[in-house]
Amino acid sequence: MQSKQTLFLIEIAVFTALALALDLLPFLAFKIWPQGGSVSFAMIPIFIVAFRWGLKGGLLAGFLFGLLQIATGTAWIAHPVQGALDYPVAFTVLGLAGLFAPAVQSALKNDNTKRFIGMVTLGVLVGILLRFVAHYLAGVVFFESLIDGMNIWVYSLVYNGSYLLPSFFINVLAVSFLFNKRPNLVATTA
Repeated sequence: MQSKQTLFLIEIAVFTALALALDLLPFLAFKIWPQGGSVSFAMIPIFIVAFRWGLKGGLLAGFLFGLLQIATGTAWIAHPVQGALDYPVAFTVLGLAGLFAPAVQSALKNDNTKRFIGMVTLGVLVGILLRFVAHYLAGVVFFESLIDGMNIWVYSLVYNGSYLLPSFFINVLAVSFLFNKRPNLVATTA
């Protein structure tokens, strides 16, 4: 049992660091907005952890990734509550994809590709949708004073949707491809 806990902690650390590296490499992250928001591959390691280790692993990896962005100075923070919503909260909720880990693992084990892709899509959708909600609320509440002459509700919707919608498709394709080609990526779970 001790070795499984050690493996859990090591994988959380490695995949969280990989997420940060994927976010920082300029040729792998397409920065869209100066105040944050990019289409990148950074969420893929968080989703891998979530589908591999379940809810606990996904939430922890997402939370640590959000904190690392603050610690490395890559976060754009105008207010402490906005910073909390945009980083620890927004990235922690990605880990809720772990709710679908048993279904993803079962479908993969039973060679049910249609169900597998459906569960991965649903898990990624839930994670990114909740991340969108966190960013959207932060945008509406804290950036209204920065936007002149535009409806803040529409602005926050367009701003956050412009990078999270393409990110959704990239993550579904990448995670599905990785697990389909390397099913052992989800073999060890809590």
